Amino acid sequence: MTDMPPVIILFGIFGTSFVLALSGALMPGPVLTVTITESSRRGFWAGPLIMVGHAILELCLVVLLLLGLGPYLQKDMVFGIIGLAGALILIWMALGMFRSIPFLTLKLDQQQVPESTHPVLAGILMSLANPYWLIWWATIGLGYIVYAMKFGAVGVITFFVGHISADFAWYSAVSFAVSKGRGFMKDRVYKGVVAVCASGLVIFSFWFGFVGIQKLAAAFSA
Repeated sequence: MTDMPPVIILFGIFGTSFVLALSGALMPGPVLTVTITESSRRGFWAGPLIMVGHAILELCLVVLLLLGLGPYLQKDMVFGIIGLAGALILIWMALGMFRSIPFLTLKLDQQQVPESTHPVLAGILMSLANPYWLIWWATIGLGYIVYAMKFGAVGVITFFVGHISADFAWYSAVSFAVSKGRGFMKDRVYKGVVAVCASGLVIFSFWFGFVGIQKLAAAFSA
């Protein structure tokens, strides 16, 4: 493959990175749940702003992986700590959503909803709250980075741009669909959607906490 023209190689890196990231973005998780909630509250730009926070965090992680952090992230102890911390973050976000439900309305001029977490910060927190996101980067993501490094900085940049473009494309589409649906949604339905999303975060928190405890137990028994 190294005998191919550089442009073709970089296009291949971008394309495979985009497809792989899109397949992950399509799976439901905390980021998708918060995107739906914030888009119904704030409108279309909530999705892209959440992705800005997500992208900032991923860029920092890519730099750390390039500096050799990868093997440490795969340890049971690290996974366990991240899982438990993520569970606490999700519970905190879910409680905030539940508390806001009585105040929610789609009549924007009458809203008296308590101020929620800024979408950029929400993107960072929801990414951090998912330990599987970190493990993906420590395994699959790191493998792609190692390959992209063969083509220098431009290879790594192409990989990252392809990856984050898929995230922006999918979550912007979700945000657009949700925000356009606000005019056809009753307040009762809107509150129900937020309640379901908050319940989803609680379920994710219990799952991440359970897995985190398992990993910590494995680390201490090793």
